[in-house]
Amino acid sequence: MTDSAATGRLPFVLPRLGIGTAPLGGLFEPVGEEEAAAALKAATDAGITYFDTAPRYGHGLAEQRLGRLLAPSGGTAPVISTKTGWLLRPRPDGSPGEVITDWTERGIRESLEASLTRLGRSSVDILYLHDPDDYPDEIRRTAYPAVRRLRDEGLIRAIGFGMNHSGPLASYVAEFEVDVVLIAGRFSLLDHEALTTLLPLCATTGTAVVVGGVFNTGLLADPSPGAMFNYRPVPARALERARQCRALCEEYAVPLPAAAIQFPLLHPAVDSVVLGCRSAAEVAANAAAARFPVPDELWQRLAGAGFVPEQLLG
Repeated sequence: MTDSAATGRLPFVLPRLGIGTAPLGGLFEPVGEEEAAAALKAATDAGITYFDTAPRYGHGLAEQRLGRLLAPSGGTAPVISTKTGWLLRPRPDGSPGEVITDWTERGIRESLEASLTRLGRSSVDILYLHDPDDYPDEIRRTAYPAVRRLRDEGLIRAIGFGMNHSGPLASYVAEFEVDVVLIAGRFSLLDHEALTTLLPLCATTGTAVVVGGVFNTGLLADPSPGAMFNYRPVPARALERARQCRALCEEYAVPLPAAAIQFPLLHPAVDSVVLGCRSAAEVAANAAAARFPVPDELWQRLAGAGFVPEQLLG
């Protein structure tokens, strides 16, 4: 898996594989400082140079850990993306408090400034407007103009939108000049929602696409009855489909995670896949899966079973 060239609206190369840091912020279960440091070291050792984070990941903890623990690899600074639109309001004792939405220019700037402080950086490569599904008027009036100005000022290099639903995300791409989008969970072996509108639109506009949630919250990493599917306990039908997908992969001695990670990159509009990892072992396993050879015949079999859209194999 090689990096793509800088194309479309992005002024830099977006690595094909990135690390999502929600688990390092304690998503689902706490992660200790040593474990987080080992995970980030494993990522840089594996040649991974893209890291995605957000203030909401552990109430700033994920950003703080990136700032403390992530060093440039080989003298080249990594690609960093963070998010905005939500402000952290700690309690008087300094412990995490509430998270409030704020799409005003002042709120956007305050959010970014706090992120830069936690990250120990003077700028970031990508700033995503985070989960703006229900705020189109606010995005139009204040938030998007604000991030345009931040880009003009050099505090960010690219404007993005990060969401879990492809329909609203496509609407933003159609209305605004968007450099990059992050779509989570809607383009996987089990969910092709992004294929109908978002991906063709991004191909037309030159908007880069980052895909997260390729395991659909864990089911495609380990199809077991206790797995999560889109942040909820797995339904019986989804478990059955995931096990069918795994069985097809096993016929070709391909680990299911390898097919899950590499599937989104079959679409020409997809530039990068971001994987949430909480340990060095997970980082190493996912990096190996991203490189694992997947034969064309397996993709054809998966297409025949409905896991891969036929149009991606033309």
